[in-house]
Amino acid sequence: MRQLGWDSQVDSSAIGVSARDRVVTLTGFIDSYAGKLAAERAVKRARGVRAVANDLQVTLRLERTDADIAGDVVRALDQHATLPPGVQAVVHHGHVTLTGTVRTLFQRVVAEKSLRYVKGIKGIVNRIAVTPLASASAAAENIQPSIAAALHQDADLDAHGINVLVSGNSVTLTGTVRSWHERESAERAAMHAPGITQVDNRIAVRWPDDAGPEL
Repeated sequence: MRQLGWDSQVDSSAIGVSARDRVVTLTGFIDSYAGKLAAERAVKRARGVRAVANDLQVTLRLERTDADIAGDVVRALDQHATLPPGVQAVVHHGHVTLTGTVRTLFQRVVAEKSLRYVKGIKGIVNRIAVTPLASASAAAENIQPSIAAALHQDADLDAHGINVLVSGNSVTLTGTVRSWHERESAERAAMHAPGITQVDNRIAVRWPDDAGPEL
């Protein structure tokens, strides 16, 4: 609750928090989609948290028409030069559905993130597809060492406890890190690999003073 109250992006007045076995559940209402995601990030910063169930409902203070939201969505997507023109969006009752194809999972995430601060959005469904590599064997031979190198070059994490396995067009990350920030940094680095359509992040967050079982 202190983390939520301290974060200036979160109106925590209507948020309920429960915790059990280091899993935190957020319930209640918040006035924007960006605030809902900010609340989740704030909870992950709390020491000892291993998982978050974000059940917050977005209730807007001022409703906007789908047409107005769609116009802002198009402008937000156009601001990112790295996104291909094939990325499209449909708005229905404040909920946005993204479709199209991109080269990397990171581009898929960028498209979604670019919309988080568009006023009036209540939720985003990301159905953008990543164009897979033509050869699955090429992924295992070339992509795996490239991802491993990228992890070790990332100043935001200690990659010595992380293992990378590439199977077809999927990447599986295992091992342990010291914080949610490191866990997310590892996943983000793997998402830059071209042709990888899925990153299965099984990395456990083990706090320095944590002697309990892994996530």
